Amino acid sequence: MILRELKVSSLDTNCYILGDEEVGEAIVIDPGDDGEEIMNLLDELNLDLKYILDTHGHHDHISANRYLAENSDAELLIHEADAEYLTNPRYNLSFFHKSDAIEGPAADRLLVEGDRVKCGEWDLEVIHTPGHTPGGIVLLGNGKLFSGDTLFSMGVGRTDLPNGSREDLMASIEEKLMSLDDDLEVYPGHGPSGKLGEIKAVNPFL
Repeated sequence: MILRELKVSSLDTNCYILGDEEVGEAIVIDPGDDGEEIMNLLDELNLDLKYILDTHGHHDHISANRYLAENSDAELLIHEADAEYLTNPRYNLSFFHKSDAIEGPAADRLLVEGDRVKCGEWDLEVIHTPGHTPGGIVLLGNGKLFSGDTLFSMGVGRTDLPNGSREDLMASIEEKLMSLDDDLEVYPGHGPSGKLGEIKAVNPFL
């Protein structure tokens, strides 16, 4: 199995490529920009893109959706509560932060709690963690937790943006993440990765 991390967008979003050499396919999590660079790396790895998987709908996590979709046969996935973020520049904040407003593409498949996204040996469970956005998710599988903007090594996602809720975010973290295995490797949407147990011990927001 392959796991590659790329820093994309002016906000240094962590974009992850999850590939499987046996089937020659990949998932891209949070393509926040630099679509050509992402596709070039997929080509170098001899992987076809199967899924574009957004942990939530803010512009720094979705800006390369269109490029990837137009240059592959991949399906675009996001939680159903963030579906409108993909096409509404005010929701995805591109109206305020980018010269080109993001107005699509729309999702091919809307996710809900408990759904699974599979690609070769990769098997990711969708855990709905509203708070940063209504449809924020984390992805659990293969000993890893891709936490988007729900949980960082030394922080949690912002809740002062439109439709954010600090109460919902902290409840999501407390009720759904704190009981997970401390040995899970957490790969957040921004910043460094780390073991969940270590993050629990040092993160001042927990």
